[in-house]
Amino acid sequence: MLQAQGGGSLEAKIESLLNVEKQMRQVGDVAGTRKAATDILQLCYEAGAWQTLNEQILLISKRRGQLKQVVQSMVQQAMQYIDQTPDIDTKIELIKTLNSVSAGKIYVEIERARLIKKLAKMKEEQGHIAEAADLMQEVAVETFGAMAKTEKIAFILEQVRLCLDRQDYVRAQILSRKISPRVFEADPSKEKKKHKEGESIVEEAPADIPSLLELKRIYYQLMIRYYSHNNDYLEICRCYKSIYEIPSVKEDSAQWIPVLRKICWYLVLSPHDPMQSSLLNSTLEDKNLSEIPHFRLLLKQLVTMEVIEWTALWGTFENEFANEKDMLGGSLGEKAAEDLKLRVIEHNILVVSKYYSRITLKRLADLLCLTVQETEKHLSDMVVSKALVAKIDRPLGLICFQAAKDSNDILNLWSSNLEKLLDLVEKSCHQIHKETMVHKAALSLKS
Repeated sequence: MLQAQGGGSLEAKIESLLNVEKQMRQVGDVAGTRKAATDILQLCYEAGAWQTLNEQILLISKRRGQLKQVVQSMVQQAMQYIDQTPDIDTKIELIKTLNSVSAGKIYVEIERARLIKKLAKMKEEQGHIAEAADLMQEVAVETFGAMAKTEKIAFILEQVRLCLDRQDYVRAQILSRKISPRVFEADPSKEKKKHKEGESIVEEAPADIPSLLELKRIYYQLMIRYYSHNNDYLEICRCYKSIYEIPSVKEDSAQWIPVLRKICWYLVLSPHDPMQSSLLNSTLEDKNLSEIPHFRLLLKQLVTMEVIEWTALWGTFENEFANEKDMLGGSLGEKAAEDLKLRVIEHNILVVSKYYSRITLKRLADLLCLTVQETEKHLSDMVVSKALVAKIDRPLGLICFQAAKDSNDILNLWSSNLEKLLDLVEKSCHQIHKETMVHKAALSLKS
């Protein structure tokens, strides 16, 4: 009976406030209409009438000539009640109601993005990762002018994470390209000044949004997950290098040592190319590398033009390789040990090509500690990938590392040699003429 009276009293109060809201709306009183609408929501919340709350939100938002400011205030107030709901079903129902009200309205686009993020998080907790990812992809926050930059980045990173969790690597890459790495280098204080000078007002990011530098770390950790899927070791190394440059990481040895170890390993695992060579030399110049001398030695071996013995190298670094699974970022991958051996073989072939113009296949196989068939396979792979110029004469079992010269190159070389010869002849004639003149002068003085 008391509940019925309370319900009747609530309905009477709501009806009274709805009449006030109508009057205020018709005269265009924004403050009065907003006050009446938010009071109705407050009444429903205090009475615990969640179904009535949902109905009133829909009713007020659909009233003829409803003011934008009223809908915005109503959505913002109702969002504060989400965490106070008694159960998960009520919470989902309230979020869905607010989503339907804010759909297609540019003035509540930020609120809608936050609502969808909450709903996606709940779906993920229930184990519905695919549904959560689909929900998040509906929102294109990069077009929201009033949303804070850090909140935009955090939202896109959440989209990328959910795509990686559902193993949708193509969409994860597309979404990750919405964030330019240069955005993490911006000075936050300068950014704030720009917004104050501009016409559009940018909202402050919520308190739970991480700082720009923390977002940078999250971004590169997600990109490491993406590149690990393709075993793109060089890109993984560059991601770790960017994490290593974060000031908070560089100041704490407990953080930068595992990161620097990973940089070294992935540099060694990366195929030889100009970018890898540049990163290798810059890492060797890093003073912090002296703290982990084993890895300095490993990189030195790659830079030195000497053949590396695989068994000795693996015997030295096998334990370090196994220990990586307990470090930051986990193990180096299933194929990492095989790829490490492959990189050592490639390094050795490049070293041999520097010292020999021609070599027999059997001798090369002995230097690499491989069979003739394995040597031929690895050499062919390097030629196909254009890491090396070589020709194999299979009947003779001979390898030539010299590139074939076309007629233009030969002509240019001949022209250059001829120029040098003529220069030498001219200098010799000049010296002979000089000596002749000196002797003539000496003879004339004696006479």
